[in-house]
Amino acid sequence: MLAQKYNFITVEGNTGAGKTSLARMLADQYGGKLILEEFVDNPFLPHFYNHPERYAFHTEVYFMLDRHQQLVEVIQSKQLHTGFNIADYLFNKSLLYAEVNLPLDEFKLFDRMFRAIYPVLPKPELLIYVHSTVPRLIRNIQKRGRDFEQSVRGSYLQQVEDIYFRHFNENPEMRILVIHADELDFVEQPQHYDQIVHWVTQDYAPGIHHLKLKE
Repeated sequence: MLAQKYNFITVEGNTGAGKTSLARMLADQYGGKLILEEFVDNPFLPHFYNHPERYAFHTEVYFMLDRHQQLVEVIQSKQLHTGFNIADYLFNKSLLYAEVNLPLDEFKLFDRMFRAIYPVLPKPELLIYVHSTVPRLIRNIQKRGRDFEQSVRGSYLQQVEDIYFRHFNENPEMRILVIHADELDFVEQPQHYDQIVHWVTQDYAPGIHHLKLKE
């Protein structure tokens, strides 16, 4: 059972991959504490999509500090060691997105800030990465209809994808399940969600494990 294997799981994915939906579903099924990224509270995010060069630093710093506060509160509550926790973000994504979005001088400053606060934060025992191709991501983004996301470019989504996988390859000690989701609709198709549950409740060694429906 998932909640018996791990205390802290992270569900990740590119914009529009469905990571929050999957995190909610798993938390509901297993009675976990859900830790959600509060992106709607970031006042800089809508401006970033329209003027990324001007608002990227503000956007990324806000996200990093907000994620840091959430995870510190989880540590202080002792829930991390006594219960099942599932988040829809990896704290390291702060640094990954900053590398994509910031010029070098700003990124160096951001990196210093990140490394000052990162060591005290919990690391997930299992990372579930919902992987969709860029065309599928764009369709999902258009379907959910958030106005500020509609200008996102396919090239940007590909950059984000590439930097995630570079991070995974550089950290072989992590236990990562890459769920190939182009052929999945785990929100509307119960059998697809059941398949994901079957995958994530198996035992895995550290490393990257690619999972997809059999043809």
